[in-house]
Amino acid sequence: MRETDREHRLIEHALSLMDLLRRNRVDLEQFVAGAIQPELAMEPQEERLAREAIAFMDAMPGGFLIYRADGDEEILYANRGLLRLLQCEDMAQFREMTGNSFRGLVHPDDLEQVEESIARQISASHYDLDYVEYRVIRRDGTVRWIEDYGHFANIPSAGGIFYVFLGDATEKRDRLDLEREQIYQENRRRLEVIEGLSINYESILYVDLDRDSIQPYRLSERTRVQFQEKLQPLSFQWYMADYTAVWVHPEDREMVARETSVERIRERLSREKTFYINYRVICRGELQFLQLRFVNVGGQASQLVMGYRRVDEEVRQEMEQKQTLSQALVNANLAVRAKNTFLSNISHDMRTPLNAISGFTALARRNLGDRQAVENYLSQVEAASQQLLDLIDKVLETTWLETNEAPAAEAPCSLKSIVQEICDFLQPQAEEKGIAFTVDLAGVEHDEVFSDQDLLHRLVMYLANNAVTYTKPGGQVSVTAQERGDMPGERGVYQLVIRDTGIGISKSFLERIFEPFSREQNTTLSGIHGIGLGLTIAKSIVDRMGGALEVRSEPGQGSTFTATLHLRRQARQAAAGPGGEGLPSLGEGRRILLVEDNEINREIETELLQDVGFTIDEAVNGAIAVEKVRASAPGEYDLILMDIQMPVMDGWQAAQAIRGLANPALASIPIVALSANVFQSDINKSLDSGMEAHLTKPIDIPALLKTIERILKRRAGAGGS
Repeated sequence: MRETDREHRLIEHALSLMDLLRRNRVDLEQFVAGAIQPELAMEPQEERLAREAIAFMDAMPGGFLIYRADGDEEILYANRGLLRLLQCEDMAQFREMTGNSFRGLVHPDDLEQVEESIARQISASHYDLDYVEYRVIRRDGTVRWIEDYGHFANIPSAGGIFYVFLGDATEKRDRLDLEREQIYQENRRRLEVIEGLSINYESILYVDLDRDSIQPYRLSERTRVQFQEKLQPLSFQWYMADYTAVWVHPEDREMVARETSVERIRERLSREKTFYINYRVICRGELQFLQLRFVNVGGQASQLVMGYRRVDEEVRQEMEQKQTLSQALVNANLAVRAKNTFLSNISHDMRTPLNAISGFTALARRNLGDRQAVENYLSQVEAASQQLLDLIDKVLETTWLETNEAPAAEAPCSLKSIVQEICDFLQPQAEEKGIAFTVDLAGVEHDEVFSDQDLLHRLVMYLANNAVTYTKPGGQVSVTAQERGDMPGERGVYQLVIRDTGIGISKSFLERIFEPFSREQNTTLSGIHGIGLGLTIAKSIVDRMGGALEVRSEPGQGSTFTATLHLRRQARQAAAGPGGEGLPSLGEGRRILLVEDNEINREIETELLQDVGFTIDEAVNGAIAVEKVRASAPGEYDLILMDIQMPVMDGWQAAQAIRGLANPALASIPIVALSANVFQSDINKSLDSGMEAHLTKPIDIPALLKTIERILKRRAGAGGS
């Protein structure tokens, strides 16, 4: 019988007894007094009803007990159901076993807690049944759990007494213990994933051996080849065979194939929760040492997570110090475990957009004939993709800001223009939520300053977007820029103040608000997507610019973020005259060499560029691109769009080769990097190799066209072709 059914039965018995007495106009206290003091004179009708009620209680499948509230808590009455529960044949055995006391009924380890609980419940309510659970010891020595529904009554003729309905709750407790154990085991599996993998792993993949499926969550330079840069599932056995053949050093292939076979993985994970193998690969002619770790997350050695990471430094140190490989990797693994919070914080927010992309793609395929439905599904896919891209960008940006110690750049820019541009971008989002969004720039007298325009742009975006995100419909958000004073060296004190009437932040959480991945409530609880990196990035930007970021907040009242920056002012100059003439049509008559090894990317980029009038020529790697440029006539190509990660010759090598051509007209063709490499070090490498700009994937058409227009205008103004 389920515990809820048992509880209902106990309550039904209590109600039936009350109803029997009520229908016959017998007071409960009068009945109890007669039952425990049969020597009292009773009318024949009352005596008959008392005997009938006692017979009713003896027939109940559950237990019923009456005992005194004071003294030794003497038991006055116990029905046959309670005797059966304790394995007593009659009241004599029951009294002998319990000492005829409620104290003797309750397990000694539970007695103090039970009596305190009953006392608290009685003091809190004089009318409801109190409830408590405790153990009893039956005649055969076995222990059972009891549910106790009781009530206190003060009867003038009998004094204070308790009458109690009891039921066996052992099965209920066993089920609860089993459920707790299952939850505990599930949490252990999750912790093992966190311990096994962390931010140090360049590739993370989920494997279902029963389905022969492998699903990527993060791809590296090597694993990207097998998945063609798509986060889609493949056959696990095909993937491992192809990966081993393409990347693994010939001397290690047999070992890797053996250790990554389905049979071997099952055998290892049936004995160990996690294991790893070490091997060598050759990448761009360089020998690299890699570690591949397997973590069992399914409990049956069929569902697991794989993580790849480079261990070159550890292996080289081990070789230099003549230590064993296993000891060096144990030490390396200790360093990895110190950063294991990454997956626990990001897994939910990564899977949410991935599930949306997968689900809406399937719905679109099913409804290809319904154009409106397909367009709606594609919009959802695009939104989820942007959500996932935003997550990845923030993780990468956080890592870059932590590792890059270079000071912020200084270049001429307009503080008002940057703030206004961000506010204009966020205004539609605020209006859609019904938020009053205002911007005040009147307090800025010296607008033209020297600063890192990119960092300043991102700082305003993160703070203002955070305010809009966490403000409920009908709320208010204001962005204010103001000067607060002068400093030596033509510098001024500038403040950006972002106020909102949003959900606010508790005092205890304010101390951790700028820590990576910190959120007072996760996405599930708050209903707001995010992984807790926006404010971390904002704080890192302010620190890098030599400023300060402060926050004041009250839960339910809103928050105020104040960024204080010391910016060098520009000297006031007369307004410049009109610029040169713009291009009549950006793409008309222009030819672009598109260098991209991925066929799908080439197709998308070609179609987008052709839509704005460009003629496109294609090359599938850097070597082919160099030959096409060498064989072209001066002026045949107006611009080159260059991918970075490509086989045979990558984009940086190709750009250097083109800049080294003997013909100056060909060597000076503008080159723009278009790559998934988004670290500042990658951007700097592109510029050092001779490229004019570095744009990131997925392709942002407005940003790409703006960059192309700027480069072509500058080239035209300089007298180029």
